[in-house]
Amino acid sequence: MVKRAPRGDEADYIVVGSGSSGAAIAGRLAESGASVIVLEAGRTDQRLMVRKPGLVGPMHAVPQLKKPFDWGLYSVPQKHALDRRMPVPRGKVVGGSSSINGMVYVRGNRANFDDWAAEGNTGWDADSVNEAYKRMEDFEDGENTFRGAGGPIRITRNKIPQEGSLQFVQATADTIGCKILDDYNAESQEGVSRMQQNAADGLRYSASRGYIHDLAPRTLQLQSGVLARKVLIENGRATGVEVLDADGTRRTLRAGKEVILSAGFVGSAQLLMLSGIGHAEHLRGHGIDVVADLPVGDNLHDHMFHALTFHVSSSRNTGTPPYFARGLARELLRPGTTFLANSVFEAVAFLRTSQAGAVPDLQLHLLPWAYVSPNQDAPIRHDVDKRTALTVLVTLIYPKSRGTLRLASGDPSAPPLIDPQYLADPADLEVLGEGSEMAREIFASGAFQGAVKEEIHPGKDLRGQELRDAILNRATSVYHGVGTCRMGVDELAVVSPDLKVRGVDGLRVCDASIMPSITGGNTNAPSIMIGEMGARLVLGDRAH
Repeated sequence: MVKRAPRGDEADYIVVGSGSSGAAIAGRLAESGASVIVLEAGRTDQRLMVRKPGLVGPMHAVPQLKKPFDWGLYSVPQKHALDRRMPVPRGKVVGGSSSINGMVYVRGNRANFDDWAAEGNTGWDADSVNEAYKRMEDFEDGENTFRGAGGPIRITRNKIPQEGSLQFVQATADTIGCKILDDYNAESQEGVSRMQQNAADGLRYSASRGYIHDLAPRTLQLQSGVLARKVLIENGRATGVEVLDADGTRRTLRAGKEVILSAGFVGSAQLLMLSGIGHAEHLRGHGIDVVADLPVGDNLHDHMFHALTFHVSSSRNTGTPPYFARGLARELLRPGTTFLANSVFEAVAFLRTSQAGAVPDLQLHLLPWAYVSPNQDAPIRHDVDKRTALTVLVTLIYPKSRGTLRLASGDPSAPPLIDPQYLADPADLEVLGEGSEMAREIFASGAFQGAVKEEIHPGKDLRGQELRDAILNRATSVYHGVGTCRMGVDELAVVSPDLKVRGVDGLRVCDASIMPSITGGNTNAPSIMIGEMGARLVLGDRAH
């Protein structure tokens, strides 16, 4: 890594947030020669818990390990899910949520982006975003029409998958009649495959690793431990950001060209509202002067999953502290050789339920471990079954339910009110129910050669309506919230297709909050792609 310049208060661009999109757009802008300040409320990501891929499991399982890296947010009570308050993990660390996620690398279905373009978002079609994906990737199979090589984010497959994970791939193909795919991120997504991960040589390839630490543009200045309080707007133009340092010092940072918000679906929407951009009546209710009356915080939606765990003898992993301790000792001696060198997920499938339209509406994540039951709502260390197991996370990838994000107060340090309205549309529960029944059929396949011994939870006796009733207490977020600063060309949009905030000059939003509709799969890769797209949009504007 190069040495950073002393902390300054002025740059061409100020990027708020060092996560998936923020690191990408900041790195590319600085690479062009522009001066860039990146603001991050969290601390350094140069710690073993972040760097070592497989430690994401204990990080999320043990509250004491999670607390230094996560904002600790919760949803409001979800009235369609037994009034549960569900955790909303968001990375409070350099790299943002790309430093604490499961490293599952999924671009999304190509149809997702063509749908965005069909809504008027010119330049966001599948072929256009494919070029951005190729720029960011260093894929182990090399470059082709759909994949990139030599980019900042290394993409690999687990070289030591569990036998049970490979059996799952065959069982899914046999049971569903789908293809076994070599690359679900290429032309077609539908089928089952080994998982791709943004990890390599025993290291997590977060956006901050790829675009800040490894790219290391000399004109980029990373300021961590800095909370953005509001965007400064003068005569209709964003001119800077008011921040609070860890020692309590307030500062004003000035942007010579633009302010770019990349604080995620929570942070970017909250910061816009604190700066006077949002629903006018809501802002006035918190004593905030209105700069632009825009639907900030609407269109919130998220993926959900329901976990089914099976005792499977062809999986070696056991969720016990001694097992992890032995694995860590071996990994430290021979980096890159153990389960801790990889994502905790090993296989993935994109399948159709009876509710599906033109594309698969169900994603199966395979986890070669037992999972908590019935849910992980409480901020405690949950017990898991100690037997070897496979867990399939049956995932709703196109929710019809829509929620909101609103301010709880005008205090920048106060968590906002996060209300995804999970399962508000009955069709969402039906996809999870039908998908859970499909998962049971897969685990009954002869491809497992008798290795499946028992359904640990929710339990094979729960079927039909009883299963769906249980899902209300069991389903939870995949931590993929999007849409609160929707991109579009109509009155429901917060930003235009060039990511500029409507009615305010010098201000853009560049992260998952701009998605008009969620992508079919994990949202980390699309968020990095949005950062790549954003950089080209900014630099393209400057060239004219």
